[in-house]
Amino acid sequence: MEVSDVRAPSPTDGTTEPYRWRWLILAVMIVAEIMDLLDASIVNVAGPDLEKSLGAGSVGLQWVIGGYSLTLGAGLVLGGRLGDRYGRRRMFLIGLAAFTASSLLCAIAPTIGALIAFRLLQGTAGAMLLPQGLGLLRENFSGPELTRVFAIFGPVLGLGGIVGPVLGGFLIEGDFFGLGWRSVFLINLPIGIGALIVAAKFVPKKVGDRTLRVDLTGAALVVVACALLVLPLNQGQEDGWPLWTWLCMAASAIGFALFAVQQRRTAAAGREPLVTPGVLRKRAFTVGLGGIALFFGGLIGTQLVLTLFLQIGQRFTAGDAGLGNLPLAVGTAIGGAVSGAFLADRIGRKVLQIGPLVQLAGAAVLWFELDGLDPASFSIWDIVPGTAVAGIGAGMVVAALFSFILAAVDDDEIGSASGVLTAVQAVGGSVGVAIFGSVFFAQAKTGDFTNAFHHALLVQACLLVAFLAITFLLPKKGRPEEEQHSVTSETAADGSETKQHLAV
Repeated sequence: MEVSDVRAPSPTDGTTEPYRWRWLILAVMIVAEIMDLLDASIVNVAGPDLEKSLGAGSVGLQWVIGGYSLTLGAGLVLGGRLGDRYGRRRMFLIGLAAFTASSLLCAIAPTIGALIAFRLLQGTAGAMLLPQGLGLLRENFSGPELTRVFAIFGPVLGLGGIVGPVLGGFLIEGDFFGLGWRSVFLINLPIGIGALIVAAKFVPKKVGDRTLRVDLTGAALVVVACALLVLPLNQGQEDGWPLWTWLCMAASAIGFALFAVQQRRTAAAGREPLVTPGVLRKRAFTVGLGGIALFFGGLIGTQLVLTLFLQIGQRFTAGDAGLGNLPLAVGTAIGGAVSGAFLADRIGRKVLQIGPLVQLAGAAVLWFELDGLDPASFSIWDIVPGTAVAGIGAGMVVAALFSFILAAVDDDEIGSASGVLTAVQAVGGSVGVAIFGSVFFAQAKTGDFTNAFHHALLVQACLLVAFLAITFLLPKKGRPEEEQHSVTSETAADGSETKQHLAV
């Protein structure tokens, strides 16, 4: 009998031996989902090469980078629900196959328009793939093993966003086989095909709940509302902010409001909504959604501006620009370790207030470092202190933010709530790319790249101040990490909620 025809043993009934190949499943989940997360940042250093190869302008670059996060975030909750209905193994394989195929399409894109379209498709495939990970692990691990799995799974996935620009820079500068930026996408092919073969053979089948109805109307409202928000932010600067851009953003707000109303009516009618309506009635949670969008919009946006400043303003190569992101990444890792291991449990919500203050201090240091730059002798070491300090502050927030927002929801709502938070995180990143890209390129047209970076830092400061104000409305204590995993995993086991909790 083929391994794939074997049903997964129940990890909680104590009557069966643990599945023989379960650790191989963990490896496949990590490889596939890192590949997914990596693509959110790996193209950040491809701007000059895309301009030379495909004639990509500033708007095209923003769409290539932010479009992926847009469709990823807009489809995440739907992807989790499809896994509930059709089985997580099936949706994982479909998502992985589609992600690998769309990576190939991105690599062979003949025009910038085609590349943008394929990136949107790639993000959609990622939305089908990413939500299945925790559920599949819960189906094949239990007890202390499951705790160890989460201890491995979360931090390793967090590396995806950190190493993206570094790996992208290495591949582009290496220009292997003359592929240039196309190698950034082609690297997914051998990894994706290998993971697909292993997953098809070794991940056991477990049927989904076919009685569960998928709320396609709600999913459509989310997609349209997200598109109406990001489209004018990307195009507005280029077109001079005409009336249609403001109408689109207003329509986006109406779309999200209609989604909340539609979810309540769907639940009241006895059907399954995409999002448990109860979470949207909790003020701390809805305020937390705004905090997630503000924080990650600022974080992803400033990461992009740093890369653009190094490549376009200081003429760094793709490889050097990728390495230029390391101080920020290392600082984020340090801040996350300090916050997660010491501060969050001891000082509670204050860690979310200290973090943005440290970020603001880093931005201030970076501002003065930029003021004193000598373009003729500039090196990355000139701005390491500011970027590293800003990274430490960001890491303090990243490590704790989800747990404080999830503390506002009931146990049976965690699965749905964590899915919404992750979706808002992705869409917030896409909005950040649009806003910060527009601000930077508007000033960079004059050739004053230092001033362009200064303007971006001012925008980040405004977002951090707004985020700091929001933190006072969050619960004073976070939900313990093991409780988050436990409840989310149990929810995934009965197929009743969307599952995922990826803070990075």
